[in-house]
Amino acid sequence: MTEAEKSFQDKAKGILRAEIKRRNLDFGDLAEKLTAMGIPENARNLSNKIARGGFSAGFFVACLIAIGCHTVRVHEAD
Repeated sequence: MTEAEKSFQDKAKGILRAEIKRRNLDFGDLAEKLTAMGIPENARNLSNKIARGGFSAGFFVACLIAIGCHTVRVHEAD
């Protein structure tokens, strides 16, 4: 993996963690919401998957939808 790829992976991980925290949720809450959407997960697996940062774009979008996130800022102004 290149340094650029690692940087974007870290960015996705940070965005997801921040959006979960912003809504005062934890991985258990996210697991319940994903499971209700037909994506069975548990808190421990989510914690590991998000910590690694190597999740798919589909997983990222499913998590954002599950927590009710409608917009995401992916780039801060310079």
